[in-house]
Amino acid sequence: MIFLVVLCLFFQVMTGRAASPDGGIAGWWGNGTFLTLRNSANILRQVSVNTIIAVGMTMVIISAGIDLSVGAILALAGVLSTAIIMRGFPPPFPYPPDASMTPLWPLAISVPVAVIAAAAVGAICGMHNAIPIIKLRVPPFIATLAMFSLARGFAYLYVNGGQVGNLPRKFTSAVGNGPLMILVALGIVIAGHILLTRTRFGRSIYAVGGNEQAARLSGINVNKVKFWVYVLCGTLSGIAGVLLAGRIGAGDSNSGLGYELNAIAAVVLGGTSLSGGIGTIPGTLLGAVVIGCLETGLGLMGINWFVQMVVKGYVILLAVVLDQMKKGKSVS
Repeated sequence: MIFLVVLCLFFQVMTGRAASPDGGIAGWWGNGTFLTLRNSANILRQVSVNTIIAVGMTMVIISAGIDLSVGAILALAGVLSTAIIMRGFPPPFPYPPDASMTPLWPLAISVPVAVIAAAAVGAICGMHNAIPIIKLRVPPFIATLAMFSLARGFAYLYVNGGQVGNLPRKFTSAVGNGPLMILVALGIVIAGHILLTRTRFGRSIYAVGGNEQAARLSGINVNKVKFWVYVLCGTLSGIAGVLLAGRIGAGDSNSGLGYELNAIAAVVLGGTSLSGGIGTIPGTLLGAVVIGCLETGLGLMGINWFVQMVVKGYVILLAVVLDQMKKGKSVS
């Protein structure tokens, strides 16, 4: 939390300095654009998608797993759900490049169907991740890396590397400019926190990640816990795909690139141990906000996007190093 406050103060001053170099500290602070209401709302909407994915990623990492497929699942769910919004259910395969700009179904019907379909697609992908991990003992890194390629490939095939565009303005305005994304993300954070801290399933996730053998001996169905953790992660990625499509105005097969790294970064920055057994959803939310502030602040300062990637990489590395140092102290 202290780091987040310092980061916000730094970007407020630096954006003001860029606007008026001779204004002094007071002038820089007053002319800063980072802590404005408009920019804060923009950061919250930007953070929402990563937060939703990161909630599922938190559960996976607490269980001592990893999921590298969340960005690709988001893209696949995004193109399929937007195809439903435009062409109804079931959507045509492949999506016709000359499809009409007018949706075939009323939004009141097509949007709920699209959200359910996106969640279902994400859940199926999550099952595809879980089954090799549980039944064939495939390492989570390899199983989810395979799904990363599969889901992205299917997304490209469906729209021939393009996108489902011309989404209705009512849909994009409600999702991209309103508070809907923020409210959905907040609801998922609250639900995820309750699931982890107030349910038997949540306690089982911590037990499996802390010591799988001990969890099995204590009567926990380890395979069942792992299965549902990956299904939940995939489902949340699917829901995030619909929201991101509404924000950018299209179901893009290229969307979600690098989102798995953002989600992992948010989880690690939030204090979740990559070794499993330790972590919280509120911590992940804080980590997601830090990542969002970092990206937005560097962008407002005019920092090159490639440099932003370097900075983000070092932030992730620093978080992992601090986690390892903390573990070393606890052991000694």
